[in-house]
Amino acid sequence: MRRRSKHHDDQAEVNMTPMLDIVFILLIFFIVTATFLSEEGLDMRPPPDSDTPPDDTAPPPIVVQVDDDNNIFVNRTRTDVDRVLSAVNRFRAEEPNSAVLLEVQDEADHGIIVQIWDEMGANGVPVSIQRTNEDS
Repeated sequence: MRRRSKHHDDQAEVNMTPMLDIVFILLIFFIVTATFLSEEGLDMRPPPDSDTPPDDTAPPPIVVQVDDDNNIFVNRTRTDVDRVLSAVNRFRAEEPNSAVLLEVQDEADHGIIVQIWDEMGANGVPVSIQRTNEDS
């Protein structure tokens, strides 16, 4: 009896079509979702110059300063980031229409600045921001 040797000449092929379909579907999904993203940021542009003189009857602003070491001062009194709103509210109890001027150094932590900005905005306190340099 003769033995037959089995030759395995058949090579397995990988069908790439389903994988390519999935890749194209993911590509389309990410392109479509990326076009609808809208990022919001703080407007750091100064207001335009006006010819009208400043209002002398306006109360002085409450100055909140954040230095390069992330120390926070409300009208030159050092405070914690969690207590800024209460300190501002104490000063606003004396002058209810006073606004907040947020003075920040260039190297201050942006997270702290945004947290203070959000707290003021959420509680209806008008706030404006001013960058300061150590050199000036």
